[in-house]
Amino acid sequence: MTKPSFKIPDVQSTAKVRVGSRIGKYRLDRRVGTGGFATVYAATDTLLGIKVALKIPSVESVSQELLDEFRREARLTMRLDHPNILPIRDAAFVDGQFLIVSPLAERTLDDRLAKRMAFLTAFDLIHQLLMGVAHAHSNGVIHCDIKPENVLLFDGNVVRLADFGIAKAVQRTISSNGTGTVGYMAPEQAMGKPSARSDVFSIGLIAYRTMSGKWPEYPFDWPMAGGANLRRRAHPDLIAILRKTLQINPRHRHRDANALLADWEKVRLKATRFAKR
Repeated sequence: MTKPSFKIPDVQSTAKVRVGSRIGKYRLDRRVGTGGFATVYAATDTLLGIKVALKIPSVESVSQELLDEFRREARLTMRLDHPNILPIRDAAFVDGQFLIVSPLAERTLDDRLAKRMAFLTAFDLIHQLLMGVAHAHSNGVIHCDIKPENVLLFDGNVVRLADFGIAKAVQRTISSNGTGTVGYMAPEQAMGKPSARSDVFSIGLIAYRTMSGKWPEYPFDWPMAGGANLRRRAHPDLIAILRKTLQINPRHRHRDANALLADWEKVRLKATRFAKR
């Protein structure tokens, strides 16, 4: 039996989407960011009186293929019910515009990285990210685009990973088009061979940046930029974990986020004591 899919309405609204306008019950308050084919707005649900995030694809981008991808994203995300994964509240056409509705974050990790971060805060944020990705891996899903812009921060520094739009179910055949964001992508993923170990690599890049203050660069030979600062802040056992995540050969990394999470939790006490010394 063919799976149901979203269908493009016969008539789509041609009205320009802009801040201050309304789409159904949603009032667009401000633009949060723009991606390759969609814009995200902070909005108000005027019926419920709550703030939400709306992802709105550009009209020219809306095709049956794109809608089927959104359907898959929605189904994947709903399957991944976890405190550290951003839930999708709704995905539907409203007034001729296709919307994906989710909770509104305070900011992204990318925004937060503009300022220096306390080591223990960085350790906790990565721990939460790991818990979310480990849950996804346990359910046979790899994200394929883990980057600071997709790590959302809510009140109390609660982390939720967003944008499973190009996530892949491990059981499926993964295409060889190297999907992901250059700069955060594992070498093998760039060659069209992503795996759970590729997500581990991306997490390692983010962890190194949050703890050292510098982005590591290819070929990731140690010591890397920010290495001296990292050694001052991080226990040697934690640095060893980071080195393992950033191995060029994926077979030398943790097999998935669950294995990395286990090592992360083992070193927690040492890392905390070292940071407080």
